[in-house]
Amino acid sequence: MDRTIHDRLSGRRITVMGLGRFGGGLGVTRYLASHGAHVLVTDTEPASRLNDPLAALEPLVRDGAVTLRLGGHDEADFRQVDLVVANPAVPRPWQNPYLRAAVEAGVPVTTEIGLLCGRIRDWSRVLGVTGSAGKSTTTSMIGAALTALGERVVIGGNLGGSLLAHADELDAPAPPWLVLELSSAMLHWLGPIGPRAAVVTNFSPNHLDWHAELDHYRACKQNLLAGMAPGASAVLGASVQNWTIPGGVARVAVGPPNAEGLPALRVPGAHNRLNAAMAIAAVRAALPEAPAAAVAPALAAFGGLAHRLEHVTDHSGVRCYNDSKCTTPESCLLAIDAFAPDQSRVHLIAGGYDKGSDLSPVARLADRLAGVYAIGATGPALAATAARVTLCGTLERAVEAAFARARPGDVLLLSPACASWDQFENFEKRGEAFRKLVATHETAHA
Repeated sequence: MDRTIHDRLSGRRITVMGLGRFGGGLGVTRYLASHGAHVLVTDTEPASRLNDPLAALEPLVRDGAVTLRLGGHDEADFRQVDLVVANPAVPRPWQNPYLRAAVEAGVPVTTEIGLLCGRIRDWSRVLGVTGSAGKSTTTSMIGAALTALGERVVIGGNLGGSLLAHADELDAPAPPWLVLELSSAMLHWLGPIGPRAAVVTNFSPNHLDWHAELDHYRACKQNLLAGMAPGASAVLGASVQNWTIPGGVARVAVGPPNAEGLPALRVPGAHNRLNAAMAIAAVRAALPEAPAAAVAPALAAFGGLAHRLEHVTDHSGVRCYNDSKCTTPESCLLAIDAFAPDQSRVHLIAGGYDKGSDLSPVARLADRLAGVYAIGATGPALAATAARVTLCGTLERAVEAAFARARPGDVLLLSPACASWDQFENFEKRGEAFRKLVATHETAHA
């Protein structure tokens, strides 16, 4: 979070490691080029896998502001530059040979979120959210509530895209509220930070493919709390209420009782009511002068996020939900619980890229659901764990198999419990594919 980096971008040679598909690499490349840097973008993926971001960068490439090196990295691009901006998704960066080469050559290494945080003028206007599940929805709920209360708000971070387009606004004397969803990888790079309110929704094993050890995963999450100043508030879910916080920081414990008495929400599930309770606690920590009676109703109109228990359609009496953002077993269990007490009517599509998580709790759902349909790289393991899991392999076959068994009043739910990278570029592409498959089936059987 070195602010001086921003004062010396013009004319500097900067390598962006990992263009990626979520918008962060594109955003940081545009930002650096707009400040006069000579940017080299390098990615292990070939150009054919990066069509959308490359199309957006084409004018900068044509003008010579950006150079591309795709399909692999060159160590010289990390040693013979002034700065490296790494994609935080690069696993175990402390072992990465290219990032180690940069460090050995004395080249500073940062990330897109690090550059953003280096422009934050007033950390008392920042709310940070992390957790193993629920952080995207909670982040968006906080933003929706603050907006409904008449506040200027910028939200982003791990939600996707880049907030560097707002950098000047965040560096202004009277900045808006900034609500940041922060992944464990982002927090690894940032180290201890000091938001006005920090929300940790929950904690469970996840991303062990990136962190290698559970203790490292936990320590990265705890960076959100470690730098908080006296007078700040830590909003902690039930599984993290014993986490250490700095002296003078208010500990706000949120559990199921806090979700009672909330207004009706448009998003389903007890877990979303708990997300709302955490969002309300964060907003009240940020705006203690706001009338308590006004904060909860500000969430009543929140309609949820795409790919997060998103209601797609009702087809022949079957309700179809896209929860493609679900990449952990814990998130999948929460999605299933959203349909209590009718879980026996749920047809679940699960499986995907293996992040090292224990998927046996998902497989065990087969005994109380209408059906479980396994896809992707983890599909065979899911099917081998429980006899009532149907191995489908692809999302298309899973949708067809589920519709063949579903009856009016049932629920078809894509909630994979795994990342998408084995078969799709990202969870958005997976969710879009599910929407199209459901729509195609609906048209074909109309």
